[in-house]
Amino acid sequence: MAFSVSSRLLHLHRVIRPAIVSHTNASRVGPQALVASRLMSSAPSYNFVTVEKRGEGDCVGLVTLNRPKALNALCDGLMKEVDQIMIEMDNDPGVAAVVLTGSEKAFAAGADIKEMQNKNFVDCYLYNFLEGWDGITKIKKPVIAAVNGYALGGGCELAMMCDIILAGEKARFGQPEIVLGTIPGAGGTQRLTRAIGKSRAMQMCITGDPITAQQAKDWGLVSSVHPPDQLVAEAVKIGERIGQHSKLIVAICKESVNNAFELSLKQGLTVEKKLFYTTFATNDRKEGMTAFVEKRKAKFSDS
Repeated sequence: MAFSVSSRLLHLHRVIRPAIVSHTNASRVGPQALVASRLMSSAPSYNFVTVEKRGEGDCVGLVTLNRPKALNALCDGLMKEVDQIMIEMDNDPGVAAVVLTGSEKAFAAGADIKEMQNKNFVDCYLYNFLEGWDGITKIKKPVIAAVNGYALGGGCELAMMCDIILAGEKARFGQPEIVLGTIPGAGGTQRLTRAIGKSRAMQMCITGDPITAQQAKDWGLVSSVHPPDQLVAEAVKIGERIGQHSKLIVAICKESVNNAFELSLKQGLTVEKKLFYTTFATNDRKEGMTAFVEKRKAKFSDS
């Protein structure tokens, strides 16, 4: 069911775009002895998100955006916390996959316009506004977006940065930046076009009209649609299934699939073949094939 954005979306806290987050790749590395220390502390302190572990053996990290009064608007502080948590999850040897979600009302209805409304071209250009906001795309472990409610503007862009998107039946996806006199700037025109094609992406971006969860599934933006109260559990199940495999090989496979977005078919096939060869340098490839021949369950060591 299509509907106008003029009244509905502007009411949603007038939020559309993610705020700037400045990070360096250097912040992504650290001693394994400190892995997940914040996650596993008895009283982790986050202002804008909640973090827990779910699934068999606590193998799935669950990160929940938590700014309910602002419909999970993606403010600077929230995005910094998400980025830091993703780094910690990526370095945690017990975590196989991460689920990113919001509330049943809103995954993220955009970003806080107050953090950007007074910026000018010089501010954006010289200080690399939005640079580093895509930190979630740099982690090696799979990230599953469980989208309930509104995923608009920066919220839609954040979902598309994840590796798999599941949607609740009442989810709405949109890039309504045009309503505020701007355009998507964190991947909306690029990832959306690759996911659903030029015509549909153009329609969403230049009308500002959102689409339903079923449309998103039909158009190829999301993998599946579920009842809102079952959505996170379904995402965790996928994370558990991923957890049955070698984390090392999963990371290599994720890299190969992501290359399909960046390379020509010929280049992608060449890279795929080389990555396939690299698996033959791992203990887990040997264990997996040996277990298959011996008709037993593989015992992967992530090495």
